[in-house]
Amino acid sequence: MRFFLALLSCLLMGAPAFADELRPAYVELTQQEDGDWTLLWKASAQSRLGATGEAIIPETCTPIGEPQKRFAASNILTTIKLTCDGALADQKIGLKALELSSTDALVRVAPLNEEVQTLRLTPDDPVATIAGEDEIANVASTYTIIGVEHIILGFDHLLFVLALVLLLKGGWLVAKTVTAFTIAHSVTLIGTTLGYLSLPSQPVEAVIALSIVFLAVEIVKAKPDEQRLSERFPWIVAFLFGLLHGFGFAGALAEIGLPKDDVPLALLTFNLGVEIGQLVIVAIGLAALALIKRFQISWLQPTKTATAYGIGIISTYWFIERMVT
Repeated sequence: MRFFLALLSCLLMGAPAFADELRPAYVELTQQEDGDWTLLWKASAQSRLGATGEAIIPETCTPIGEPQKRFAASNILTTIKLTCDGALADQKIGLKALELSSTDALVRVAPLNEEVQTLRLTPDDPVATIAGEDEIANVASTYTIIGVEHIILGFDHLLFVLALVLLLKGGWLVAKTVTAFTIAHSVTLIGTTLGYLSLPSQPVEAVIALSIVFLAVEIVKAKPDEQRLSERFPWIVAFLFGLLHGFGFAGALAEIGLPKDDVPLALLTFNLGVEIGQLVIVAIGLAALALIKRFQISWLQPTKTATAYGIGIISTYWFIERMVT
């Protein structure tokens, strides 16, 4: 009971700020020819990074001319031409205002005729060292971590999975239903990212919130002697809503950015990270319910009901907010 109440308190305080708010900055340092590089970085126009942030360039590089800025959707893209003396191994690159923000940044360094490397900046560590050829950072590990963080901090997806855990009885049934959800959102995530599918983001985000409200109502109205729609056909319900959630994942991934030459790997590992985070949520939810059932079974149904009301209230707020903004 205390676990679920604490979880709900955190969600209520953080929900408006964190629902699908994983929007890291993206920095790309690309060598054009010997000594000539282009630095491109993207940040949300509503963030400090986008408005006043500056890039930290390697010490052996000198800017040529003034930075060029342009708007792209809700982001500001800044392009700087650099002339650099020699290789950039062991040089520093970063973002000055990152320590004042609450987001991360991905850095892609692409020298000519050498391996591309992907670095990760955080508010606690806003500067990274460009590695030599024998210690290139791994794109796979970077995007896997981003995927895990998105499902954990993307509270609407988290609440949908948690609602499935509360609604369905039995770990095996939950596992099969979550698998259907996974397959569905993987289809639309890949299709949208590769340009084969497209839907406007605002109605999609609103319906995602509505899908969570639907599950919360199903939990509250569930009866021991009567199976509701979501209990009779849980895989179908999870699959259909999963298709919509995939568009939400794709929107977040578009905000993060994909390295041009590593799209398949980055896409695959981002999705893998999402699934790892999803399994963590399922495991924690099932473990908490098992503990309540073992030590105080009379609390089980009240806990489910109270949690469902909390989920429903948060999701209804998101639905209204996304419909009017």
